[in-house]
Amino acid sequence: MNDAELAAKRALAEDLAGLGDITGRVFRERGRGAIVARGAGVLSGSEPFRAAAGLVDPGLEVVFALEDGARFEPGQEVGEVTGGLAAMFALERTGLNFLGHLSGVATLTAAFVAETAGTPARIAATRKTTPGLRALEKAAVVHGGGLPHRFGLFDAAMIKDNHIAAAGGLGAAVERVRAELGHTHLIEVETESLAQVEEALSCGVPLIMLDNMDLDAVRTAVRLVAGRAVMEVSGGITLDRVRPLAEAGVDIISVGALTTRAPWVDIALDLEIV
Repeated sequence: MNDAELAAKRALAEDLAGLGDITGRVFRERGRGAIVARGAGVLSGSEPFRAAAGLVDPGLEVVFALEDGARFEPGQEVGEVTGGLAAMFALERTGLNFLGHLSGVATLTAAFVAETAGTPARIAATRKTTPGLRALEKAAVVHGGGLPHRFGLFDAAMIKDNHIAAAGGLGAAVERVRAELGHTHLIEVETESLAQVEEALSCGVPLIMLDNMDLDAVRTAVRLVAGRAVMEVSGGITLDRVRPLAEAGVDIISVGALTTRAPWVDIALDLEIV
């Protein structure tokens, strides 16, 4: 199973518990369900919606009028489901949960991305994701125009404050991690001061994160690095901070709020008998 199928299987197990929908199963008719946006946004979640439909009843036909990443307006029909009403009732909440949440992530990401227009800066996600939904939430960030960042602890080395403390210093932490990695692995270091930025540079670190630094410190750090490393900022990034940070010359702005604070987009399933 792929990520969408696994997530759909878990979600349906919560809702149906192997026993089914004791209300909806009394309906024997066939119908059509219009997937209608109640608000504006950016679509994401069509794959887990389709996966959930297939698990509920392979006879359900799901067609989306838009691709993930496309914008929609209030009242717009973004897709449809046709088949047995009982199956549609069983699918409805699970399918819409995926669409509402993931479209919310994509929509908020698009708002952050818009603030970087005209600059080289890119918006990225973090590992602050809903357990079990990381792949889908990071895909939603991409649908909104952002970057997924590293997927997990296994695909890039990021030396953070606790690693530095455990090693007895930034340089020692870099040395220990570098000694264990192959030459193809990227190392990023999280810094909390300009002194740590200088130390990271002296260690030849290719990617430096500025964690919870104010705008003046970020500007100073960008001048200090002068293109010798990729510059990322993170920590307490709100929408109103994005433009000044992007204009300060950083390369990446990573935002936990994309996946932890995104409001859901209201998307409904309007049924009719056919």
